[in-house]
Amino acid sequence: MDPERSTKLRTVAENESGAAAEAAQPLQPAFQVNPLAELVADIIEATGLLPPDRLAFVRDKAKTTTFAQALIDEGLADSVMIAKALASRHNLPLIDIHTTGISDDASGTIPLHVLERLVALPYELDGDILKVAVADPANVHALDELKLASRHQIELAIAPREDIEGEIKRLARAAEAFGARSALDEDEDEFEEVEDEDDLEAEDGISDAPLVRLVNSLIFQAAEDGASDMHFEPSKDGQIVRFRIDGVMHEIQRIPKRMVAGVTTRLKVLAKLDIAERRKPQDGRISLNARSAGRMLDIRVATLPTVDGEKVTMRLLDKSKKAPTLEELGLPEDMRTRLGEIVRRPTGALLVTGPTGSGKSTSLYAALSEINRPEINIVTIEDPVEYRLAGITQMQINVKAGFTFATALRAILRSDPDVVMVGEIRDAETAKISIEAALTGHLVLSTMHTNDAPGAITRLGEMGVEPFLIGSAVSAVLAQRLARKLCSHCCEMYNPSSDELLKNRVSADVAAASDGMAFYRKRGCPRCGQTGYKGRIGIYQLFVMSEELEGMAVRRASREEIETKALEQGMHTLWDDGLAKVMSGVTSLEELGRVLV
Repeated sequence: MDPERSTKLRTVAENESGAAAEAAQPLQPAFQVNPLAELVADIIEATGLLPPDRLAFVRDKAKTTTFAQALIDEGLADSVMIAKALASRHNLPLIDIHTTGISDDASGTIPLHVLERLVALPYELDGDILKVAVADPANVHALDELKLASRHQIELAIAPREDIEGEIKRLARAAEAFGARSALDEDEDEFEEVEDEDDLEAEDGISDAPLVRLVNSLIFQAAEDGASDMHFEPSKDGQIVRFRIDGVMHEIQRIPKRMVAGVTTRLKVLAKLDIAERRKPQDGRISLNARSAGRMLDIRVATLPTVDGEKVTMRLLDKSKKAPTLEELGLPEDMRTRLGEIVRRPTGALLVTGPTGSGKSTSLYAALSEINRPEINIVTIEDPVEYRLAGITQMQINVKAGFTFATALRAILRSDPDVVMVGEIRDAETAKISIEAALTGHLVLSTMHTNDAPGAITRLGEMGVEPFLIGSAVSAVLAQRLARKLCSHCCEMYNPSSDELLKNRVSADVAAASDGMAFYRKRGCPRCGQTGYKGRIGIYQLFVMSEELEGMAVRRASREEIETKALEQGMHTLWDDGLAKVMSGVTSLEELGRVLV
């Protein structure tokens, strides 16, 4: 956001929040217009800070909330900015909950359900003074209820709303897990009885049994932490629970050995697996509405027999998340423009390559979102369906029923499609049908597993596709990786030496040109779990077919020859795009080296 514009919006937020405190009135019905919000909207309209259409939308939202909160919801301000403004206006201290820490004595003085409703968090108990962080000091009704709920004298501080809500959720999870473990510790006989029970009911998933609460707590924690996978790994002394967050595994908890069988049984019951079968791999699924995390989850469960017992792996698919746009993928401007032109062509094939978990399907969904309109018929074949897109026919393969990519693709081509998205080209049959479809008036989008974009051309030849078909059908290949983004709260600036740049595979010319340039590196803070990273960004390489490259594909040129020619024609390497993101402070050299080995 433009600094001047950001300052003006912050000033408006300060004035609005301050006026709200001075003129606090009883809560108005939701349908009544908030005069204060209207006044602030008029000020912004007069200054021209927001375009009329955006302002109208924010003005409408501000009828039932503060204008500051409406700005946050629209991405025009952040909660930290608003918290600073409120602290300044009300002469209250601004605290960082993650740095200050939460005292157990303080957090237990007021029931969690009250804190959730009031968006307040006790963080320190100093004698008879209870220090409480709040998000909205102008809400006098909430402050009165807070005073009534505590027998201590209340001392207020301001903290960002999202920080308070996140910490309250963490406290709720910790209490749930602690209660479950305590109950199990108190009555081991009850645990043994549950472990031996084969007909454990799992229809509602909300049983009060301590073991069930422990499993549910871990699943909800994974949902709230944004984990893509959960691993329950047996060991000699128990079970290790690890989450994959932003592509990297993190140990979350260790479950005692006497509880392992019960946890594994509970997971298998939820996934409708055979709890008596422990010698063979099994797979199932769990549908879950994680309301507290705001996620609708489709969980794929797979078990593996190991020497220490059964390992359970759970893949969390968020059915409620929206598909990104090409702008949100992190593509460079010129690459995004060219890719947009390619997906708007009526025929041809766009292939996205990279290792498992590199965001290939997400890129295809972004391309589909770009071209999705009522005039064209789009059909997808996926395993599994990761996003739900309105106006698109989506199919899921079922190998057990004989419904594979190849058989589904044949059926789709008889159903008058304009655009076909094939989740993955896994075999020669699917490859041949996909390429032939791209030559017969269809736009085909699919994924493959190759290290870079030029490698997809030679891989198709190795799978038995005729070379003259490859050159004519393939419009472009997008290779990608996912790199973790530096945490914006703790990353630090530094000046790497030329030797350090050269050790990180930076070319001598670039290293010399970068001498004295400021880079960023990880440090670690409570907000990012001490990892130094939060979120991920794509690193891309776009290979666009030309007449010369088409001729090379026809005569079965090697991958190296195709790559050399493509680089001469303007293609960039994955490393080039990654280094540009390092220089802009989005990620680090260390992370770039990890994903581009």
